[in-house]
Amino acid sequence: MKFGVEAPTCTAGMMYPTPFATAQDVVRVAVEAEQLGYYDVGGNDHLSTMQFIRDAWTEPPDFFEPLVTLSNIAARTSVIRLTTGILVLPMRDPVLLAKQVATLDQLSGGRVILGVAVGGYRDEFEGVVPDLADAPRARLAVEGIESLRALWTERRAGYAGRYRRFDSVESYPKPVQDPLPIYSGGNVEGSLRRAGELCDGWLPAKVGPDKIRAGREKVDAYARAAGRDPAAITTALQSVVCLGDTAEQVRERFERSAFDLFRRSLQTTMTKGVDLDAYFDANLIGTPDEVCAKVQAYQEAGLEHFCASLFVGNTVDEMLDQLRMFAKYVMPAFQ
Repeated sequence: MKFGVEAPTCTAGMMYPTPFATAQDVVRVAVEAEQLGYYDVGGNDHLSTMQFIRDAWTEPPDFFEPLVTLSNIAARTSVIRLTTGILVLPMRDPVLLAKQVATLDQLSGGRVILGVAVGGYRDEFEGVVPDLADAPRARLAVEGIESLRALWTERRAGYAGRYRRFDSVESYPKPVQDPLPIYSGGNVEGSLRRAGELCDGWLPAKVGPDKIRAGREKVDAYARAAGRDPAAITTALQSVVCLGDTAEQVRERFERSAFDLFRRSLQTTMTKGVDLDAYFDANLIGTPDEVCAKVQAYQEAGLEHFCASLFVGNTVDEMLDQLRMFAKYVMPAFQ
């Protein structure tokens, strides 16, 4: 089993208080994650603050652009994989993005995993790219993935989609990795379809083993229908991690953190119909023994990678304490 860490690039005001981490703190988390033996470090992606953050905090949070931040992390590390967990593809121009990601893969010696999704907050999308406000974000995601593949593999790439178009673009250098892994982020049917038809991995968030197993069956069916080998597609998961010595301590730690604000912000979308107890059950929340049992259940369901996991804490030091505790008590059981 592979385990990853979400560095706090764009999580202040969401999972963490604002202010939370400085740019130097973000890099410090990543460097320690490598030293602790984590497989990947992720960077979340937001270009503007969402309305629920503006309503909750008096000062706007610092959102650090993930690709630039991961480039700095690449220079300070040697083996840890660099993940976007996730990058909001409908807000990104594919020609520029292809160049940025290929450059990062070159600088890091082939360590990039590109997690992409449509994004969880429509108000941010409409504020950043109002000219595309009427465009289906799922369609933009498909055109973005197809564009990236063309730009990374063809000498002169062209694409003529409904919303994304370019002609005779020579995008060099290509990534070190061939193919550079793209994970389709999200829990909905469109995310599963994109994973099976176009991507190298499926990256849902905060779901239990039963949904991993059922979702993976759908990904495999989409892959076979597209003439692809399902075995080439990784099953990953972005989970929330909160550890404590007792169940009571864990619950108190979670409820006093900003994570519950984030959970409630998605109650009409990703966590619709999921109460707090169900949320605890579907994430790596509990004592070390309880979390080890959960990891085992996920492994039996076919999960291969806990990707860019979100560690609870109201300060960077509290977050790092959770990273260290997880690396000490959980990771050794699955190496």
